[in-house]
Amino acid sequence: MNRWWGWFLGLDGVTSIDEIGIALAAPWAQDGPFWVFLAAAGLIVLSMFFYLRLQNGPKAPTRWVLAICRGLLLAILLLTLADPVLQMHVTRKHQPQVYVVFDGTDSMAIGDQLPESQRTALATSTGLKEAPAAAPGETPVAANSFTTPTRMQYVQSWLSKENENTLQQLQDKHNVQLEAFVFDGNTTSQLRKLSEVGNQSEKKLSGAWLAEQLTTKGQVTALGAVLQETSQQFGSGRLAGVVFVSDFAHNAGAAPVGIGDNTPLAKLGVPVYAVGVGATEAVDLAVDLQTDPKMKKAERSSVLVKLRQSGLQGQNVTVRVSGRKVGGDSAALLPEFQVGQRTVALQSGVETLEIPFTPEESGRFEFTATVEPLEGEIVDQNNHALRQVNIIDDYLRLMYVAYEPTWEWRFIKEVFHRDKLVGMDGFRTFLASSDPRVRDANVLFLPTLTPKRSEFFANDVLFLDDMPRSALNDRFCEMVKEFVGNLGGGLVVITGPRFGPKEIQQTPLADLLPVIVDPQADRRDAPEFPEFRARLTPHAARYPFMQLGATEIENTKAWDNLGKLPWYQPVAALHEQAFALAEHPTDKCRDGKTPQPLISVRQYGKGEVVFLSFNETWRLRKKYGEKYYRQFWSQLIYRLGMSHALGSDKRFVARLDQPQYRAEDKVTLTVEAYDVNFEPLDEENVTDRTLEAELVIPGPGGGEVRPIRVPMLRKGVFEARIPVLAVGEYSLRVKDPVTGKFDEQRFEVTPLSAERRRAVRDEKLQNEIAAQSGGKAYDLTTVHNLVNDLRAEPTVEKLTRNQPLWSTPLWFTLVVGLMLGEWLFRKLLKLS
Repeated sequence: MNRWWGWFLGLDGVTSIDEIGIALAAPWAQDGPFWVFLAAAGLIVLSMFFYLRLQNGPKAPTRWVLAICRGLLLAILLLTLADPVLQMHVTRKHQPQVYVVFDGTDSMAIGDQLPESQRTALATSTGLKEAPAAAPGETPVAANSFTTPTRMQYVQSWLSKENENTLQQLQDKHNVQLEAFVFDGNTTSQLRKLSEVGNQSEKKLSGAWLAEQLTTKGQVTALGAVLQETSQQFGSGRLAGVVFVSDFAHNAGAAPVGIGDNTPLAKLGVPVYAVGVGATEAVDLAVDLQTDPKMKKAERSSVLVKLRQSGLQGQNVTVRVSGRKVGGDSAALLPEFQVGQRTVALQSGVETLEIPFTPEESGRFEFTATVEPLEGEIVDQNNHALRQVNIIDDYLRLMYVAYEPTWEWRFIKEVFHRDKLVGMDGFRTFLASSDPRVRDANVLFLPTLTPKRSEFFANDVLFLDDMPRSALNDRFCEMVKEFVGNLGGGLVVITGPRFGPKEIQQTPLADLLPVIVDPQADRRDAPEFPEFRARLTPHAARYPFMQLGATEIENTKAWDNLGKLPWYQPVAALHEQAFALAEHPTDKCRDGKTPQPLISVRQYGKGEVVFLSFNETWRLRKKYGEKYYRQFWSQLIYRLGMSHALGSDKRFVARLDQPQYRAEDKVTLTVEAYDVNFEPLDEENVTDRTLEAELVIPGPGGGEVRPIRVPMLRKGVFEARIPVLAVGEYSLRVKDPVTGKFDEQRFEVTPLSAERRRAVRDEKLQNEIAAQSGGKAYDLTTVHNLVNDLRAEPTVEKLTRNQPLWSTPLWFTLVVGLMLGEWLFRKLLKLS
């Protein structure tokens, strides 16, 4: 009845009408509604006078009926001029919506070699009729593409089942509206909506039709991006859950799960019912090569090789690690050299080999780890791994800015003077309170806070200790902002007890901080505020410089060694893009909920900023000397300084969007280029607004060299997209217009995609997604339980609606009904 009345009053899909009122919207009627209704009553009286006194013929009861019809009709027409509006409080219940997201990437075309019992169970659950087994004498590998169903074929058969079809049961039992999507893009995991045009009238999704639309042409699985885009779909406000059908082989982009409320899964905010497809175990060996992004020439380092295996227990494999120098002025490939070779017995799921290596030359090198394909492997592309490393004959350049010497300044200086990546030449400081004669005479000290741009931007990490606003000139602040945001430099802000962060609140530096500065806040110290112990947050586990011990127990012991801190500088809030790594155990920010951050970090532009609300980390030396103190600061500057080109090399940096491509992909080359003063190159510095480059295409006789022009995208940034067709190893060399030297980038084009690097389903990630979202995990043999597990309640929506009464079916019915009623009566009575 409520739905019928809702339609009658011009409201579709109304479950109940909670409250109703009427108002007049016409300006002339709003000021005098009494007179409007008085005029309507007058029209009714006038109609009665006409029929009862002036109309002859019919009997009195009939004239009364005619008078009422005419009076009401005239009154309604008058009210129409007053624009009557219905003011209603209504309730709507929306049909719950469930998204079904399918993995359409190349890994879904893998045919898993399953035990007979699993194949039988899958065939029974999905209704798939398998092809005959391999003929006598035919190898299983040769017959694979003909006899082994792919993961997608199992999914398509499951969707097409006539009996006990899961999607059909969901729609029938829960009355849910299903929306289907697939991600099968070449370079992204963008969702593609599957809409069945011919089935719109039934509003039910056909599984058989869906099966025909699915493909396996996608080349990347970015599950974080998929979940984020799912939450942005139209209608997701009434989303009850997501059914995710995939092998969960995440290989690109942001992780779908994590800690906190900013992960794609947390932002989605609904249960994910993860349907896993593919074998969880297979005969496979994957090689992973790990090195430091930078090594120091003539200093012993190591190359770490990790072997991840399944189904190869007890077998012996030989790992060969080789290297080759890349770059230079010649386009020819330089000879390969052997780093090491080891034979290892595969006893556990992960075997780790550490191969020592002492670089003899500086420059950019490419290291390769290879294992020959083993019998029974479905995918052997992951038997090969490569990594580029910069071997430097240089040092990190640190600039420490402070007002006066502190304990933190003294001990940090000592640590870095003995650090092999910094040394005596890498640490320079500016002390605002020092004697200018000392600054001029001692090479440790910088004579000015704002040296030439070429010198300032050659630094790798900046330290800003406790400084008054008067000592921070605007040129320094702007250069720091440019250093971090544009050049990817690192910044460490250490607050002290004398001045505090409010001194930089009115400077451009405030934009960089991981915290929002409170200009009214003062230092909190004992005895007014009790001493406290810093508390690590869950985010600290993701940052190596916060891990001071090899184990969790040792890490806790190291941070406990910091002891009770006597003071800290409070802030108004943590920046929305920042993470707190250590926090106050009791004190809160201005919102009364967020703990006061003691150590926080934030990405700003291309660089990173670390903020310390105290300068007492020297207390880590209390029991264990420099062990943990050195660990903290060395790892911190390693993270901030080694994440970008060192020194003046930041002036000309070429990058590729990925290290490996498939044939017919397009390589995106981006070059950030500055002149000697670190001013962005523009049309005045570059001929025809382009940079010269050359692409070495693999082929016989050393390959073909093709000239390339890299056009200017904007000042200081050049970009080109280059198609690659041939399989092999490429070299892309870009000429620096300032020095005339070439910057070389190497990449590989393979016949297989990244989707084939992993042969098994990532069951761990599948379970994490289901557990963290409040959903459940299934495979194709247990997915029928989804029908009972799904909790899909209608979405209740409370609305306030102002509906013009004259445009409703009710008003139309009254007007037409009264007109026809009076006309019909007069016709029957033969009144003129």
